Amino acid sequence: MGSKPFGIAPEMLRHYALQIKSIRDLGVEVAVVIGGGNIFRGLQAESSGIERVQGDYMGMLATVINGMALQSALEKEGVYTRLISAIEMKQIAETYIRRRAIRHLEKGRVVIFSAGTGSPYFTTDSAAALRASEIDADVILKGTRVDGIYTADPEKDPQASRFEVLSFSKVIKLGLNVMDMTAFTLCKENNIPIIVFDISNPENLLRIVKGEKVGTLVE
Repeated sequence: MGSKPFGIAPEMLRHYALQIKSIRDLGVEVAVVIGGGNIFRGLQAESSGIERVQGDYMGMLATVINGMALQSALEKEGVYTRLISAIEMKQIAETYIRRRAIRHLEKGRVVIFSAGTGSPYFTTDSAAALRASEIDADVILKGTRVDGIYTADPEKDPQASRFEVLSFSKVIKLGLNVMDMTAFTLCKENNIPIIVFDISNPENLLRIVKGEKVGTLVE
């Protein structure tokens, strides 16, 4: 959204595309799981009159729109991509097939996973954890508005302090809001570390991939 109340801000598309390109240029295999809140915001409220399952499918379609936009931004920067959807829509995106997605990554293409898991009641976080498990990803990089995991919401509590490293067990014990519990449990069971970092800093993604300590590591 950028500074907009909803929709797609062109400057944000380029911001993300350039970050992804910077790590792809290092030879890193990159898969992106994209959300749709900027398009879908507010529709899940009870006042919308839209039932939960219908609303979830609408949200999945919103992620496909964002995926198409990110694909265009990446290709404008000379990055080869594949947009993959968990819901079949063959005129727009490839339907998800695990082995084909892995092959795209091996060939150096950035894979954009859209439409969540293809099922209602699962969040974008769950889709990220599921796809990361399926493609045997080394790590999930969760870009947020803050620079890691804090003892409290740093946007509301100026006394909140940031963790550098956390165990899965401690996150659960402290009730910290890293991902929804379904996604978090999947990462824990499959031993996939999570790095939560500030996506607004254009250098952070590159710094993480180069091994610098950025944000909060959960392992």
